[in-house]
Amino acid sequence: MSKTEERRTSAQKPLQKQSWSDDFSRRIFLTDVAVLAVVVAAVQIIWFGFNSANLAVGQASGVVSYTFISVAIFVAWLLVLSVYGTRGRRVVGTGTQEYKLIADATVRLFGLVAIIAFLFQIDFARGYILLAFPVGLIGLLFTRWIWRKWLAAKRAQGEYAAKVLLVGSAASVTYIARELSRRPDAGYLVIGACVPTSLVGDSLPGTSIPVFGNFERITRAMEVSGADTVVITSADELPPERVRDLSWALVPGKQHLVVAPSLVDIGGPRIHTRPVAGLPLIHVETPRYEGSKRFAKRTFDICMSLIFIALASPFLLACALLVKVTSPGPVLFRQERVGYNGTKFHMLKFRSMVIDAEERLLELQKESRAEGNAVMFKMRDDPRVTSVGRVMRRFSIDELPQLFNVFGGSMSLVGPRPPLEREVDQYEKHVHRRFMVKPGITGLWQVSGRSNLSWEDTVRLDLFYVENWSLTGDLVILWRTAKAVVASEGAY
Repeated sequence: MSKTEERRTSAQKPLQKQSWSDDFSRRIFLTDVAVLAVVVAAVQIIWFGFNSANLAVGQASGVVSYTFISVAIFVAWLLVLSVYGTRGRRVVGTGTQEYKLIADATVRLFGLVAIIAFLFQIDFARGYILLAFPVGLIGLLFTRWIWRKWLAAKRAQGEYAAKVLLVGSAASVTYIARELSRRPDAGYLVIGACVPTSLVGDSLPGTSIPVFGNFERITRAMEVSGADTVVITSADELPPERVRDLSWALVPGKQHLVVAPSLVDIGGPRIHTRPVAGLPLIHVETPRYEGSKRFAKRTFDICMSLIFIALASPFLLACALLVKVTSPGPVLFRQERVGYNGTKFHMLKFRSMVIDAEERLLELQKESRAEGNAVMFKMRDDPRVTSVGRVMRRFSIDELPQLFNVFGGSMSLVGPRPPLEREVDQYEKHVHRRFMVKPGITGLWQVSGRSNLSWEDTVRLDLFYVENWSLTGDLVILWRTAKAVVASEGAY
């Protein structure tokens, strides 16, 4: 069969049964309908009771009922959520884009209602509008979060995910397969691969992912494997015409083509696609560490650290007293760390160890090497930790005095872990990029496993933060930190 006939046959195949994205989108739509109906109706009842209320339009009074307005807002809200693509398969389930789109759509609808009210002199009850929109937004975000948890559980079982066929060199295919396996909640389930030289029946090195042949068998491999998404991991062996032919052979709306460029640990906001002369050029902005973003981050750090210190001051005093009466030595432990631009500073912690902990360090280092981190010293059952210190470490209470470091400017609320000088001496050259931002009390390393992480994963997460930090990302990390602390995940 020629390539042209193959494309025609593929295009004439009957459409597959309803995809997971259609099913999930329908579920979200029904939830959105329920949330908005309840919110709009409840707000009207709370504000006006069960009596029918009217409002004035221009010089006429009582010509439009609030029931009509409520129905109009309900329909318009559902419509704007659809127009903004808040239920699209590319935004649901992972990342912050889904939440941003919902907030953006709601705010714009609120603005549109205000403009219409002004132009037509509609005398809205302000409390009705000011209550309906924020409550509705909170309800939408909460239900989407619930659905995201449900979707993550399903994807961990291999359901509700794109079935991926990887195409490219063996090395690039293996790398992408490993990276996708780290995040099953992202919704890409690798079920096979096509590589230049392998035969049918092989598997990718170090994996159980089957190989369905070379690049001449991609369409057939999709039929056999049931894949609905082709991910091209390297294009050296695939000329542009072959990639174009492959895209034409896919069933529109049911099968998808994804190209994975040679970019790693780059955040979405820094990537822009611009078609030029028929070429989809990808522009990658270099990270910026100055200007308004840095000013906003510093302002956020000052304000939030002051609030936390004020709210936690009774608890801080109680912890200080507990440390003082349960073991000899100072209340605070001051340790020199390496921070922003390689400058040294003294990091504060509640003392959780015996006073001669540093002297006993060398004899324990060999034992700690068996726990999987070749640079950072971590030990699950460290005998130097006091009984009170063990509880503090489990819930990260010993880190609270670092709020004063944040207020003073040597640290940030969110950032890479501040290392010891002896750890910096072992760094490879690229790891020094961690010092391009201030170290943080918490960071991606802490909400992703903390002491359970290998050194390679710790570096990867810290560098990802350095390359892609934002205030929105900081808020997400702070929220995840609170959850990790309550669960005491990976802390010892």
